[in-house]
Amino acid sequence: MRKKFLWLSLLVLVLDQLSKTLVSSFMKIGESISVLGIFFRLTYVFNPGGAFGTKLGNNIFYAILSVLAIIIAYYFFLKSKKEGKFLHIAFSLVLGGAAGNLLDRIRYGEVADFLDFDFFNIKIPPFKFGFINYSGFFLDRWPVFNIADSAVTIGMILILWYVIIPRKSSISTP
Repeated sequence: MRKKFLWLSLLVLVLDQLSKTLVSSFMKIGESISVLGIFFRLTYVFNPGGAFGTKLGNNIFYAILSVLAIIIAYYFFLKSKKEGKFLHIAFSLVLGGAAGNLLDRIRYGEVADFLDFDFFNIKIPPFKFGFINYSGFFLDRWPVFNIADSAVTIGMILILWYVIIPRKSSISTP
């Protein structure tokens, strides 16, 4: 039963790598092609950091993080027998996405990104709170990402939803 959900992981991995191969075949690094005006563009870049442009460490750090994500997701995938399809799908998305980005890190030392959206602007003004002096943050365009990033993000949102949202108990009390 659960094996069919691992096909979803493989599908995510194949779609991720195929899309990156197509982009690299038809675009130059740094090139941007408008698809829906300024809202959606294909922009071919390499990201040495983490998903959606996070920069917490180097390539080895993110490769290790990917391996850990794969191991942990697979472990919980196997342990989630009773929870059913919902968690199997969520963990399969995380597995496939983490594997796709890990493959890029092994092959290129970085992750190929190309999905470029202008969702919304984020502006957090600078502030001082006690000994914390925050310099502020401004994001005028969402960081470029890929199918693997999307799969990991959707999978993690589904897992969090499962953990946070209460489910109806199958045991009824009189």
